[in-house]
Amino acid sequence: MEEKEIQKNIETLAQWVKDSDNIVFFGGAGVSTESGIPDFRSVDGLYNQKYAYPPETILSHTFFCDHTDEFYRFYRDKMLCLDAKPNAAHLKLAQWEKEGRLKAVITQNIDGLHQAAGSRNVLELHGSVHRNYCMNCGKAFDAAYMKQTTGLPKCDDCGGLIKPDVVLYEEGLDMDTLESAVRYISQADVLIVGGTSLVVYPAAGLIRYYRGHKLVLINKGSTTYDSDASLMIPDAIGKVMAQLP
Repeated sequence: MEEKEIQKNIETLAQWVKDSDNIVFFGGAGVSTESGIPDFRSVDGLYNQKYAYPPETILSHTFFCDHTDEFYRFYRDKMLCLDAKPNAAHLKLAQWEKEGRLKAVITQNIDGLHQAAGSRNVLELHGSVHRNYCMNCGKAFDAAYMKQTTGLPKCDDCGGLIKPDVVLYEEGLDMDTLESAVRYISQADVLIVGGTSLVVYPAAGLIRYYRGHKLVLINKGSTTYDSDASLMIPDAIGKVMAQLP
């Protein structure tokens, strides 16, 4: 797509944003890469780095149970990016929510950057690194506590193992969160999908519930829903969002 056409689509989206009070945003890893958090599937992402096991194996329920030490070594090293800051996309979405334009942010990310930017109604499909619970007594721990632990992270009350509130492979998504996401998407006027190739299910399948006529895809690469899009903007999400009102 030529730069002139991309700019025209950004201008159209800007008008849609101005005219709407029922925008829903659905985002993936690309929303956070501009904050320095690696995308699992990009060329330079976690899936292309060399470990004893591939990341998708390490981040599975079976691996967590069978190789718990190795899981936490990887988790601390690669998943706890606690110095990352919200970028233009996060900040713009928080602004829209404050203005009454945006109804919900639905995210596949687990980094908490939307909340850090000021968004309040954030549906985290895959959980968050900022919530961790003792598997024995249920006591909560934050990400900073997990980052400073070594070996197996243990509860300082009962000594039980602490598990991140992150949805691992082989684990199901939270049904309440999923149902809320379906409701927001099905009722949206404008649905903006950004920073995701829409290949991870069941999350990617949520787009099917959109009933409107303003489906916007902002993603550097192609997606399986390109032919369904009302507007396509093949560019970095933060760069695009910074140009919107």
